[in-house]
Amino acid sequence: MTFTTLDDDERVIAETAAAFAAKRLAPHALEWDKSKHFPVDVLRESADLGMGAIYCGEDVGGSGLRRLDAVRIFEELAVADPVISSFISIHNMCAWMIDTYGTPEQRKSWVPRLASMELIASYCLTEPGAGSDAAALRTRAVRDGDHYVLDGVKQFISGAGVSDVYVVMARTGADGPRGISAFIVEKDTPGMSFGANEEKMGWNAQPTAQVVLEGVRVPADALLGGPEAEGTGFGIAMNGLNGGRLNIAACSLGGGQAAYDKAASYLVDRHAFGSALIDEPTIRFALADMATALQTSRLMLWRAASALDNDEPDKVTLCAMAKLHVTDACFDVADRALQLLGGYGYLREYGLEKIVRDLRVHRILEGTNEIMRVVIGRAAASAARNQQH
Repeated sequence: MTFTTLDDDERVIAETAAAFAAKRLAPHALEWDKSKHFPVDVLRESADLGMGAIYCGEDVGGSGLRRLDAVRIFEELAVADPVISSFISIHNMCAWMIDTYGTPEQRKSWVPRLASMELIASYCLTEPGAGSDAAALRTRAVRDGDHYVLDGVKQFISGAGVSDVYVVMARTGADGPRGISAFIVEKDTPGMSFGANEEKMGWNAQPTAQVVLEGVRVPADALLGGPEAEGTGFGIAMNGLNGGRLNIAACSLGGGQAAYDKAASYLVDRHAFGSALIDEPTIRFALADMATALQTSRLMLWRAASALDNDEPDKVTLCAMAKLHVTDACFDVADRALQLLGGYGYLREYGLEKIVRDLRVHRILEGTNEIMRVVIGRAAASAARNQQH
C-alpha cells in the first residue's frame, strides 16, 4: 500500500501547501474569524500555486493531481485555518464537476478561470426543505426556448453573494433523483439574489447565506454537460460528494493536528504540582489517544483517497467511512486539546476554541455523519446478504 509513504514529488506538494498556509493563513486566521473577513485575495494567491483546480485536467489549466495529493494539501492548509481550507475544497469540487461532466466548450470557458480563481465558485444543492434528503429538492428549471428558467431557494451556501459562479442543482423532470440537472449560473444573472449572512457557531471567515432564484433565465448551454445531460444532476452531485467528503475530512485532520500540537507544546511548558504537565501519566494517556486518533484518521483518509483515484468498487463506502471517522475523531481531539489547556483553552487568543467551533460543522456538511452510517450500513448489509448466496 504505497500511499502510506510520500515520494519526493508528493513531499514537495505537501510542503508547498504547508509553507503557504504558515505564511498567508496562520498569522491572520484569528483576526479573520473575529472580523468575519473572507480573504478573496489570499484565495487567489493559493491559485497561483495550483490550488484552484487541483484535480482538474492540465489541458484547461488544472494541476492534474490526484485525490491523494488533494487531501494532503487540504490537511496542510487546515493546520493554519480549517475554514479557508474548506472553502478552497468547495471551489475545487465545483471546478472538478465542470471539468469532468462539462462539454468541451464548458471546460474551455470555465475551468481556466476557476483554476486561476479569477472566478470563485459555490455549490448549490441543499435547500430549506431538502438537506440530507437531497433528492427531494424543489428548485425547478423549466425549458423556455433557448433558455431555462430557474426558481427556488438554496440554503447554507458557502460563498453566497461573493462567489462569481454557482453550480446549481435544479429539477428539470419528475420527482426523485432522476429528474435533477446541474446548471452553471453566473452571479450577476437577473433574478438571482442572496439572503443575509448567517450568524454561525464557526466558519466565520467565509460567508454562508441563502441563494434565491426568482425567474433566473440562463441559456440552454448553461446545462452542465449539454442537452444530453438533462436528468444526470443527482449523479453528478453524489460523485462530487465522494471527493467533498474526503476533503472536509482532511480539513478536520489538519485542524485536529493543529489542536494537538498546540496542546502538546503547552504541556511541555506548563508546570503544576512540582513538574511539567507532560510528565503526568494521565496527561500522557490523553496524548496517546489523541496521537493515535490522528494517525488512524490519516491512514483511513489516504486509503479512501487512493480508492477514489483508482475507481475501486468500494470507493463510496470508503469515502463515507473516512468522512465519518475522521470528522468525529478529529473534533474529539480538538475538544480534548482544549480541555488540556484548562481555562486558557477557552480563550480566543490561544486558537483552540476556534478550532473546536470550526470543526463541529464538518460532522454535518457534505452529508451528515448519520447519513454516512446509512451509506456504510447499506453496503455492509448488501455484503452480508451476498455472502449467503
